[in-house]
Amino acid sequence: MEDITLNEHNKQEYPPMHTAEHILNRTMVNMFGCKRSVENHIERKKSKCHYLLDYEPTAEQIKAVEDKVNEIISQNLDVKMEFVGRNNIPAEVSLDSLPDNASETLRLVYVGDYDVCACVGSHVNNTSEIGEFRISSHSFSEGKLRIVFRLKNE
Repeated sequence: MEDITLNEHNKQEYPPMHTAEHILNRTMVNMFGCKRSVENHIERKKSKCHYLLDYEPTAEQIKAVEDKVNEIISQNLDVKMEFVGRNNIPAEVSLDSLPDNASETLRLVYVGDYDVCACVGSHVNNTSEIGEFRISSHSFSEGKLRIVFRLKNE
C-alpha cells in the first residue's frame, strides 16, 4: 500500500466535540437546507458554528436541532475514515471549505450512515464517546445563525 499524504492540520481538536460538530452540521443541512457551517471555533469546553440562513429559527426549531443531534449520538454509530482521490468523492460531499492547496488524496469521515465529509481533524471511534450535546445559546443577525454548544460527558 502506498503512503498517503494529507495536508498538515493547524490544530488538534477535542475529538468528541469535533465529531459532534460533524453531526450538528449534517443536522443543520437536513433541517434547514443550508450549507455546513461557514465559520466555526471548536474547543473542549464550548464551541460555536455559524450558518447562513434566510430566516431566524424559532426556539422550537433550535430545540429540535439539539434533540436530533442527541438522537444521532445515542445510536452509538461507528466513525470511520476512508482515503479517496478527488475523482472518487461522493456527490453529497462538498469541497467548498477545502484550502486551495488541498492534497489530491482526501480523507472522508463517516459518522455511521448519517454524515460524510472531507476532514483532516481528530474524531472519536463511536458516537457513544461524545456525551450529551447541549446548545447553550444561539443568535441570529444579518442572515447568520450562531450556535454555541457544549458537551456533558459525565
